Order: sequence, then C-alpha cells, then structure tokens
Amino acid sequence: MATTNEPLVERHTVKERVVHWAIAIVFLFLFLSGLAMFHPIFFWISALFGGGQFMRWLHPLVGVLLAILYAAGLVRDNRWLPADQAWQKNMWAYMKKEYHPTDTGKYNAGQKLMYWSMVPIIAVLAVTGIVMWQPWFAPIFPATGRRLAGLLHAIGAFIMFVGIGIHVYAAYWTRGSIRAMVRGTVSSNWARFHHPAWFRQITGKGP
Repeated sequence: MATTNEPLVERHTVKERVVHWAIAIVFLFLFLSGLAMFHPIFFWISALFGGGQFMRWLHPLVGVLLAILYAAGLVRDNRWLPADQAWQKNMWAYMKKEYHPTDTGKYNAGQKLMYWSMVPIIAVLAVTGIVMWQPWFAPIFPATGRRLAGLLHAIGAFIMFVGIGIHVYAAYWTRGSIRAMVRGTVSSNWARFHHPAWFRQITGKGP
C-alpha cells in the first residue's frame, strides 16, 4: 500500500479512464434494458429508461456504441506478447499467490484474455442484434432466423455478464486497481510489483 510520500506514476490517462467508465455505463444500460425485454417479469425496469418504447429504440443504438468504445484504443495495449505465455502457464499458481511474473507489461495475460474473450461475444451480440433490430432490419429476416438470433443474443449476453463479473472481482482482488481507474495513478511500488515490465518501460528503471 502506498505511503503519503511514495512517488506516483500515471497508470491510466484521462482518455483511458473516460473510455473505461463509458463502457461500464453502457454495459449497465444494455444489461438492464436487455433484461427488461427478455421477460415480462423484468419489464418494470423499462421505467428507468423512459418507458418500453424509448428503451427499445435506444438499446440497439447503445449496443453499437459499446462495440465502438470497446475497440477504441484498447487493442494496442492488449496485444499478446511472448512474456504472457508464462503468466498463462502459471495462472492458477498466480491466483494462489505462489507465482509472480517479472515481465508483465501494462496489462497481464489474464486481463488480455478477458479483453479478447469479449471481442467475439460482442461480435455475436452485434450481429444478432441487427437481425432483431425493429423496424429497420428485422423484417428482412425470416421468423426462424429472428428466433435463433434472440437465443444466441441471450446466451451471449449471459456470458458477457459472467465475464464482466469476473473482471470486477479481479479488480477488487488486486488491491489498487480500482483506485488506479478512478484517480489514474498508482504507487511506484504497486507498478513495480504488479507490472514490472511496464514500470521499467515508463521509468527506465531496472534491468
């Protein structure tokens, strides 16, 4: 834990934090509005978003926004590197704090796996969402295709919900991560311990 006199380093720029929290807000809206449309028992949620008609109109537009935001500037820092193989190989030992990597970049392999696992899920949600998009695209497709798209859309949404839950838990489990995404900075010791290769890159310190 950082002391009051411990030097801080910038972990996330303002742009990165804005994109991250925008994705979080967009995801929350999509999850709640999708839940409201999934089953009548949840339809009361639509009142939070101006009623069912407006919510149905807004949901697909916000879905497009999610796809754009997710790709905005995140691919570069999530490129898979040779050093990530060691983290992946020792993933369970890392979770039990029996293994600590020395070549972790800005994001570790677990964070990268989380990012890339969401890419195909968002793609499935986008394609199936277009098939169901009323009144623009849905009439083009047969009823069987729309029903299949609805099933795949629900499955994809559930998988994404689980994935985001894991992401939130991991952020809570790694002390200092949430603070970094709120304030943008971490202590030098935190950076050196959790992301040593990234710390060496931004400071020029260490081998």
